Amino acid sequence: MATFLVDYTFTADTAAIRDETRPAHRAWLSNLFDEGILKASGPYPDGLGALLIFQASDEDAVKELLQHDPYVPVDAIEATSIRGWTPVFGPISD
Repeated sequence: MATFLVDYTFTADTAAIRDETRPAHRAWLSNLFDEGILKASGPYPDGLGALLIFQASDEDAVKELLQHDPYVPVDAIEATSIRGWTPVFGPISD
């Protein structure tokens, strides 16, 4: 499995819809964490984005997975960036 960093960008305009959808979003993330797919996640302190760390077979698998995020159908995410990452130290390194 490979490790991928997903960077979500939010705007202030979607704060209310994110607040409404956050319980479903976090339940979705919790399930992925329990399955071992999500390794860590959390919002940036300014509220304008979040970082999610996944293990998946490839980038296409991550893209498919992200389509199930409850934030997607309500247009709560302004932009999404996916990058492969090779952790060398820490609990998610190989």
